[in-house]
Amino acid sequence: MAIDFGERRIGVALSDPTGLIAQPYGVIERQSDGQAADEVAELARREEVGRIVVGRPLHMSGQPSEMTSRAEKFARMLAARTGLPVHLYDERLTTVSAERFLIEQNVRRRERRATLDAAAAQVLLEDYLRSRQRAGGEGAEFEG
Repeated sequence: MAIDFGERRIGVALSDPTGLIAQPYGVIERQSDGQAADEVAELARREEVGRIVVGRPLHMSGQPSEMTSRAEKFARMLAARTGLPVHLYDERLTTVSAERFLIEQNVRRRERRATLDAAAAQVLLEDYLRSRQRAGGEGAEFEG
């Protein structure tokens, strides 16, 4: 499972059991970190998720942003609530890639807004899965 952590919405994507194919799942409207973590934890339980990848928002320079510490805190919260390994993974340009893909697919602007966060989570998960196929591409991990 991949999480595109945002201030208002959290995009969610899931992979198939083999870890080869990522698909957008949906969006969680975030009222608070606790509420969002509970919803993600329930979804992870229901979908029998083995690990969670949380996008780590960095500036283009690679330096942490204000959202970096919030995403890291959320990742620790998910690890504690799910007992699953939670990995932080660089999410730079995932939203841009997702929006380009949706435009190429002729998805209307209104529909893009509704699906962009889940599509960004899908791009994040695809990148993470590819990195796992190469040696050592896991990033920071929090164990629950």
